[in-house]
Amino acid sequence: MLFTYSAKSNTGEISEGMLESADRFSAAHDLRFRGLNPVSVEEKKAKTLEKFGTLPSIFGKVSVAERIIFTKNLSGMIKAGLPLSRGLSVILKQTKNKELQKIVQSVLHDIDSGATFSSGLEKYPDVFSKLFTSMVRAGEESGNLSGALTDIGENLEKAHSLTKKIHGALIYPGVILGAMVVIGVLMFAFVVPTLAGTFEELGVALPASTQFIVSLGNFFSNHLLLSFIIIIAAALGIFALFRAKFTARFMDFAVLRIPVVGTLAQELNTARTARTMSSLLSSGVSIIRAVEITEDVVQNIYYKKVLGEVGVAVEKGAPFSKIFVDNPKLYPVMMSEMVEVGEETGKLSEMLSEVALFYEAEIESKTKNLSTIIEPVLMILIGSGVGFFAISMISPLYSVLGDIG
Repeated sequence: MLFTYSAKSNTGEISEGMLESADRFSAAHDLRFRGLNPVSVEEKKAKTLEKFGTLPSIFGKVSVAERIIFTKNLSGMIKAGLPLSRGLSVILKQTKNKELQKIVQSVLHDIDSGATFSSGLEKYPDVFSKLFTSMVRAGEESGNLSGALTDIGENLEKAHSLTKKIHGALIYPGVILGAMVVIGVLMFAFVVPTLAGTFEELGVALPASTQFIVSLGNFFSNHLLLSFIIIIAAALGIFALFRAKFTARFMDFAVLRIPVVGTLAQELNTARTARTMSSLLSSGVSIIRAVEITEDVVQNIYYKKVLGEVGVAVEKGAPFSKIFVDNPKLYPVMMSEMVEVGEETGKLSEMLSEVALFYEAEIESKTKNLSTIIEPVLMILIGSGVGFFAISMISPLYSVLGDIG
């Protein structure tokens, strides 16, 4: 049950917030355990929306930006000397996100009950990944939780920035293609039927391409709303197909083979592998566990397979770099060479960090130029579509002019 409370500290300061407990008496006991004197404890009534169970998880997500702020603020407060529970209490008051408030309140309750911070976070895998919780646990065990949280915040920020750059580069072609589809449908619905009527009056024999366009025009004209519904459903279907598990192997293979996109995908997965491994190893996580977590972080099924083989090989005593050397089509030579140097010098974490920085810079540079690369491809597609339409609609007119001549 969730309760709202008002309590007074030993210094007389009044604080308000929410906490989760079995009943009001347990809630009051939890507050006293924290050194607070309860003034009022009231059960928080669930809103109508929250009674549906699945809806809060859809509308109450914690964004990456909020996770970055949470991590950096907590790190700063711990570094300044505040106890973990006090830092979490401050964040509980500051955050406006209801979902994050519930999570922080739950973690606070776990800590007050004697549990560790990392075990409290592990209850929310949709918000705090295995990478996040593993680094927190390593920070707790080493006594450097503030440093671990700082590293987590920086990694989240870099990953978020990289993702935003890639998405930003894809917005332009997406908008152009969407506009092309809308304009095309409107032309078929309103322009083609008029031209088709003219051809019918003239009694012109229509070539196959023109008949195809006229048929489409009649369909769009008679079922305009249905046409847009079909197009939207088709787009959603393609998106779902890309995300479906049974097509993952084919889609991941295709992405790696597409010119330009394949190179970008290779560098992105290499950067993610290197960044994740570097962060985990520098936090004190074992190499086997670091490989397992990295396997969850990468998205491409072929990279997951290679990382699974890395874990098995390392367990058998093989050098960490061997699998990267054996898979040059997935991981560039620089990755395997730097890993080898890292193993030989005992600075594997530092070498992996250098690899991550290099490929993150490469990705940033290429995403800036991606729009320039995509633009001529879009122009060819648009030109081909317009040319096919123009030739199909003009050729019957030439036939009429020929008959008149």
